[in-house]
Amino acid sequence: MIYEIRTYTLNVSAVPEVEKRFAEAYEHRKKYSELLGFFHTEIGELNQVIHIWPYESVEHRDQVRAEVAKNEPNWPPKIQEFIVAATSEILVPFPFVEPLKPGNYGPYYELRYYNYRPGSLPALMESWSKALPARLERSQVALAGHVEFGEANRFIHIWPYKSLNERMDVRTQAAKDGIWPPPGGGHDRYFQQRNKIMLPSSFSPLQ
Repeated sequence: MIYEIRTYTLNVSAVPEVEKRFAEAYEHRKKYSELLGFFHTEIGELNQVIHIWPYESVEHRDQVRAEVAKNEPNWPPKIQEFIVAATSEILVPFPFVEPLKPGNYGPYYELRYYNYRPGSLPALMESWSKALPARLERSQVALAGHVEFGEANRFIHIWPYKSLNERMDVRTQAAKDGIWPPPGGGHDRYFQQRNKIMLPSSFSPLQ
């Protein structure tokens, strides 16, 4: 399984109109393949929408996109006038992480980008695989994996929370109890870390 994470940076104040048009077009698009989630940023880089598409493989993604382009006149959504910048990343989930199924887990989703030093991915995955079970007793992870196509040497993880207070409480207690973050996560392994808080759009399968 792979996940395409597409991020659109929009003109200021364009998010509501983009979500409206995307939702209308998605009603035609989803018969070909469905979203995992559609979000807009609340904290961090503002005026962004992030949509996450699951596919069986890169070949499946190419097949679906070709079929849509050929047969679906209502796609893509007519939002090009609002887009300032766009990125696409193909994420391969860690084998020990089961991505969430559609449902209500948020409404606050924290998306974290970590850029790791070349060659450190195997050790990173090993430390995560050992530490994650205890961390999942505190809160769920929506998706976690490394970027296969896109920005090199990056992995992405997304965590849902019922509130920002819950996020703070869970993270503070996990650190106090020594179960999270995984060991070995200092500057010797990572050279950049960023995050943003997102809220799901009304039509997002993840809420």
